[in-house]
Amino acid sequence: MGADDKIHHITSSAELEDLMSSTTYVAVDFFADWCPPCKAIAPIFSSLASAHSVPGVLAFAKVNVDHVRDVSMQYGVSAMPTFLFFKDGRQVAVNGQAMIQGADPRALGAAAEKLGGLAKKRVAEAAA
Repeated sequence: MGADDKIHHITSSAELEDLMSSTTYVAVDFFADWCPPCKAIAPIFSSLASAHSVPGVLAFAKVNVDHVRDVSMQYGVSAMPTFLFFKDGRQVAVNGQAMIQGADPRALGAAAEKLGGLAKKRVAEAAA
């Protein structure tokens, strides 16, 4: 199973809603094929997904803004890449940031660490 297998490639708003209704935390990468910074940060997003994904608790998803326009419009995404974070289907800020715009590996890594920690805590509480 490769790193990219951990990423949900969203093809419709219904697919994103299904993921959000079945998973507590979701990190979403809004990208475009023609965007060089998107290509640059894609392997980092993949490695963060591999390191932190927890089925049913924390998922990582990618939305191609040119293919799933309604979703990018719904969340007001105008710059690529943009990373948004959701808890229980609602957009939330992580580390004080409602979104990360641009290929910022440090901010993205910190957000994934934070969500990963919350996911592990939730799993531990459920097991206790």
